[in-house]
Amino acid sequence: MKTPVKFALVGTGGIAQSYAQAFEANGNAELVAVCDVRADAAKAMADRFKCAAFATPEALAADGPAVDAVLICTPPNTHEEIATLFLRRGVHVLCEKPFTLTPASARRMTDEARRAGVLLTMASKFRYVDDVVKAKSIVASGILGEIILFENAFTARVDMAGRWNADPAVSGGGVLIDNGTHSVDLMRYFLGPLAEVHCVEGKRTQGLPVEDTARVFVRSAAGVMGSVDLSWSINKELDWYLNIHGSHGTVLVGWKESKYRQATSRDWVVFGNGYNKVQAFRSEIDNFARAVRGEEQLLITWEDAIASVDVIEAAYRSLRESPWTGVGLRGTDLTRTPPPPLRKPDPEPAHVG
Repeated sequence: MKTPVKFALVGTGGIAQSYAQAFEANGNAELVAVCDVRADAAKAMADRFKCAAFATPEALAADGPAVDAVLICTPPNTHEEIATLFLRRGVHVLCEKPFTLTPASARRMTDEARRAGVLLTMASKFRYVDDVVKAKSIVASGILGEIILFENAFTARVDMAGRWNADPAVSGGGVLIDNGTHSVDLMRYFLGPLAEVHCVEGKRTQGLPVEDTARVFVRSAAGVMGSVDLSWSINKELDWYLNIHGSHGTVLVGWKESKYRQATSRDWVVFGNGYNKVQAFRSEIDNFARAVRGEEQLLITWEDAIASVDVIEAAYRSLRESPWTGVGLRGTDLTRTPPPPLRKPDPEPAHVG
């Protein structure tokens, strides 16, 4: 029987509770230490797994048990510091999304991992959803023909007042960096490198200092067009969060069912039972543990992690530069009475990379 990879968990908030379910009865990974600045939260998790609890990452690194890997589930403004602490000790690091706040920070982290000769990557659960993996196989098979359009939506009504996700100093932005990181990673999974991005912010309704609704338009390096809807303030009530349209068919990945249909057929073929969060987290941990043991490759590499930060940064740059073009009335002599632009004209999309 193979020895489980020994993990430490840094941060025991909401996302960590889902990871906890994935660690239970997992033959590939064993949780041997937890860390949280909230002593009661750290103790509760430690009691659950009968392992040691620590108040700070420094205390865990200095006095904790020997670990093979650390899973970082803290807010993104802490990721670089915590990852660097463990990378320099030769510990493999699985870091929750968003990977970090800036491209420069992401590259510093990966440089540390290269120097230490250990694994570092971003945890992004949707790549590990069974239905998403099956959809990737369907697209790769070619039965849908040439891929033309990618559509994704992550929208839900969530009160974000007082949450760190809506504090730009902690999160780096709003729904774009929070949910949009998943969208970007999914697009790259299916379409390959992304070349250009254009982002438009929706009306703010929650009084937050960050965007709560946004629409993102993307063009892949291969010329495929993509669109993403993100919101904390509306729920589009969609059955499918991922639609991929090809010249010969369409695949729909949904919350409760996934299916595809070729253009030559009247019938949809159901291939999945929808989204399972615990399954996704368990597959993510299994993949990382097996990669640590040298048994398989990481599904998400550090190159993917850096790319996700680059694309989100480009989207925010597009948002800041207000790339709108004013619309004039048809037939009007605009040379005499030009209407004011809606916002500063700048039709050029932000380039990625």
